[in-house]
Amino acid sequence: MPTPEHTGRPAEHAGRLALPGVLTAHEARATVDWIAARQRPDGAIPWFDGHHLDPWDHVEAAMALDTAGEHARAAAAYHWLADHQNADGSWYAAYAEGDPGRPTDLGRESNFCAYPAVGVLHHHLATGDDAFLRRMWPTVRAAVAFVLGLQRDGGQLGWRREANGQAVPDALLTGSASGYQALRCALALAERVGEAQPDWEVATGRLGHAVRAHPELFLDKSRYSMDWYYPVLAGAVRGEAAAERLAARWDEFVVPGFGVRCVRENPWVTGGESAELALALWSVGQEERAVEILRAIGRLRASDGRYWTGYVYADDAYWPVEHTTWTAGSVLLAVAALLGDPPTTAVFGGHGLPEGLEPDCRTCRDRHA
Repeated sequence: MPTPEHTGRPAEHAGRLALPGVLTAHEARATVDWIAARQRPDGAIPWFDGHHLDPWDHVEAAMALDTAGEHARAAAAYHWLADHQNADGSWYAAYAEGDPGRPTDLGRESNFCAYPAVGVLHHHLATGDDAFLRRMWPTVRAAVAFVLGLQRDGGQLGWRREANGQAVPDALLTGSASGYQALRCALALAERVGEAQPDWEVATGRLGHAVRAHPELFLDKSRYSMDWYYPVLAGAVRGEAAAERLAARWDEFVVPGFGVRCVRENPWVTGGESAELALALWSVGQEERAVEILRAIGRLRASDGRYWTGYVYADDAYWPVEHTTWTAGSVLLAVAALLGDPPTTAVFGGHGLPEGLEPDCRTCRDRHA
């Protein structure tokens, strides 16, 4: 891996992530450096030293590195994906310490395998590196083929394919919403390389419609805050409908001064969910609320820039006893969006991304007849 002074970015680049009341330039740099120090020489970014890597959180951390100008490190993270992709276009759900030779969960999850498209587009927008795009395009194309092999008749994404090859038909709303964002980014990449993907357009439209209009297609995970905000964060729900969705359960999940509960009934706020909600709020124009959420999770920040995963406010205790790269990464991405970083606003704002072809839904027609 290149050292920070050889990444081709000015040393002060992370200072662009300074947001009053949330991060100073020095604090932003410390967080970036902490993530970078967790990265293996081969580009892998595990949750923390000694823990596993999963493809989704690996990409989240890589995108955070790009926001700070650490483009060589981010590219290495994506090259790790290209170098260790399974023959069917997937990645395993977990790798011990980011070691590709030691997968610990041989299942292959649809949203994990879709999300690299978001990171690849984000990196290309940040760097304009066409050679990188040419290298990563076959990886994205194969991953999308795997993901669409799990799409169900209603448009939703089946959760995963087990180690024995059996497809799990159950669909998760958060995972499908994340998959929708990823497919839109994949379509944008297809446009950039000049390879039309009409089947992807149909699949993307069906998936977005399922997330927006058919909650009955998904397992009931409504006790988790992600199912509340992720359709907004992923761009499937926008405008007045998005504002109404966020307002409807605000008091169930948001704890003033602390952040966002992961699970409705537990007195436990988490940094990842809080930063993601901030991104969702930003995406619908509620910047002040987004900043308030990020300020609230300042208590999760350690002096060296790392972030605790969560805080049990009833017990005044950090839990679990861990600091995760993806939590730190999600904070940096939310800050970058609020500061108008173009690549980050593009992939999370969704303006200009293809939306796919909206299906002619007979159920919806009958519902409104």
